[in-house]
Amino acid sequence: MRGEHVPETEEYGISSFSYEARRPFHPEKFHQFLHNTERHGKLIRSKGYFWLASRPEFAGEWSQAGGIAHYGFAGMFWKAVPKENWPTDENYRSSIEKHWVEPFGDMRQELVFIGQSLNQTSMTKALDNCLLSEDEVLRGKEYWATLNDPFPAWEQG
Repeated sequence: MRGEHVPETEEYGISSFSYEARRPFHPEKFHQFLHNTERHGKLIRSKGYFWLASRPEFAGEWSQAGGIAHYGFAGMFWKAVPKENWPTDENYRSSIEKHWVEPFGDMRQELVFIGQSLNQTSMTKALDNCLLSEDEVLRGKEYWATLNDPFPAWEQG
């Protein structure tokens, strides 16, 4: 009882990491990733926001705990909202601008993964492979709209 304590993170191989990117996900590739995460270790919890090329104005929300997972509508990216409709509170506007990177403003991938024996390298590579290629990004939103999108329609409310 008074012996040396081994942190649970070491004892059970628990780790976490964040994934961020500034290109949209190919919807079909990202959908496949979300439904095949077990090859990267045991995912305990994951959550965050994602950006699908086929739904460029909207942020998707991802939440997973154990065997229960949900994705859906999180809101509009501020890039898609005219500035005159932005909040007037200076602190709020400052938090928006803190995440702003042109040419896509606040549109981004921001996901956190917590798991046991996670292979961060393979998981990051798999997520990177879900992103549109540079060529696909340059083809623009008209092309993006033609991509197969297996996600269900999002309830916006």
